[in-house]
Amino acid sequence: MNQTIFHLAFPVADIFQTKAFYAEGLGCEIGRESPSAIILNLHGHQLVAHVTHEPLVPQKGIYPRHFGLVFTIESSWEDLLVRAQQRGLQFYQQPRKRFIDSPLEHRTFFLVDPFHNLLEFKHYTRSSAIFGEVGCSSIGDKVAL
Repeated sequence: MNQTIFHLAFPVADIFQTKAFYAEGLGCEIGRESPSAIILNLHGHQLVAHVTHEPLVPQKGIYPRHFGLVFTIESSWEDLLVRAQQRGLQFYQQPRKRFIDSPLEHRTFFLVDPFHNLLEFKHYTRSSAIFGEVGCSSIGDKVAL
């Protein structure tokens, strides 16, 4: 393995439900597992779900915390969308286009796991928008402060 991969640890309350959502639902491969944690392969990136006994409460919107994937191939984004729909995963926000007719245009949808973690999956019309388009100042939706 020559590439650098991303690692993210996040809280869950139950390993069985984690496996159902992430492995059966999203198609993650399961790695090591213990009663208190499980490693998941999400498209080549390492997710580690850690069981917590702290209360897990829903956020009041998608900000400030969510995670997910940026697909560079639109059909891969569409494939995951269809999988999520077929598996009955809970959508936090339905698929839509954002920043239409701008250099930042992209397709996106948000899922919510059983523990209130929000996941965003998107595909940009222009790949330059992933890290570039610095002349555009829009990042995310407008949020009242």
